[in-house]
Amino acid sequence: MFLTIITFLAVLSLIVFAHEFGHYWTARKIGVKAKEFGFGMPPRAVGWYKSKEGKWKKVIGGKEVDDAADTIWSLNWLPLGGFVQLGEDDESSTDPDHFVNKKIWQKSVVLAAGVSMNIVLAMVLISIGFMIGLPQNLDNIGSRAQISNRKIQIVEILPDSPAANAELEIGDVIVSVDDNFFENHAELLAYLDAHVGEELAYDLKRRGEDLERKITPTAREDTGRAGIGVAIAETGIVSYPWYLSLFEGIKATIFLTWAIVIAFYEMLKGLIVGNGMSAEVAGPVGIAVLTGEVARMGIIYLLQFTALLSVNLAIINIFPFPALDGGRLLFLAIEKIKGSPVKRQVEGAIHYVGFALLMGLILLVTFKDVAKHVNFGSLWDKIF
Repeated sequence: MFLTIITFLAVLSLIVFAHEFGHYWTARKIGVKAKEFGFGMPPRAVGWYKSKEGKWKKVIGGKEVDDAADTIWSLNWLPLGGFVQLGEDDESSTDPDHFVNKKIWQKSVVLAAGVSMNIVLAMVLISIGFMIGLPQNLDNIGSRAQISNRKIQIVEILPDSPAANAELEIGDVIVSVDDNFFENHAELLAYLDAHVGEELAYDLKRRGEDLERKITPTAREDTGRAGIGVAIAETGIVSYPWYLSLFEGIKATIFLTWAIVIAFYEMLKGLIVGNGMSAEVAGPVGIAVLTGEVARMGIIYLLQFTALLSVNLAIINIFPFPALDGGRLLFLAIEKIKGSPVKRQVEGAIHYVGFALLMGLILLVTFKDVAKHVNFGSLWDKIF
């Protein structure tokens, strides 16, 4: 069970570390001095730095370092990702290499680099996945793709439908119907058309478990065909030759990013017009549950899940909300328009309020995650 905890920490650490490394690498390229780059989150356990005399020194704990000529490299007690300290909120420095003394476009590039690195990480993970083989919808698959383990899988369930009443779930695999196996979804639909109104035996597979359900297809007015109230897709494990995997990984990441952007837009639009949330939001507990489930499915699915989380973090972080990178970019845009920066005290207070709101949202979502699993025993089982 501790393997799930380690996997959860490793996934989040990789995503956070890539984000912070993007800030650090871009800052150094532009000529910004990073005060500290940490592996893990504070408090600091131990750090190393080159002094102004040119000697490497070690610092134990979180005490201040006054004689560092360059970045302090630290190991920290909380094993989650990392951080980079650029001194964004320190307006008193006269050092030309300090972040606050750089041009607006340079600051913007540094702030946006974390988001960019999360997208790059997703591209790398998906490209590696395509070398091994990734689960994919088989629509519009390239001609050079190698496909194995074809499945007919449920991707949507209509409310109050025969499928919903039979407690089918999104992701269930339709293995056979009345012991008939189908090469594609067209054959399955033709079989349902020929047996409308009859009770059929569905053999299903759900997360490795075999299930059987008795379901009666009905004629649907909207399509004129028989159905049980589901949308299905042909899926399989898709791989490419190594020299095509990088291109396909980049292309898939672009499509994934755009799909998530549209999903966020629809969710926000629903909130604004009063239609409520169009999708569930998961907090740390929900992500831990999902990580536990995905880890049990195998490394291929874990790669895909990590790439998905990385893209989600990128999109959330670029949103113009205080305390996020997008919020800091918004203040730089205001500075560019008005010709002078917003007072640091005012900006700092706004970021503090934004951070408090984000923490409150995380607590609320975490409470909902826990409540959804009824009791801690059920939650523990789902995570582990």
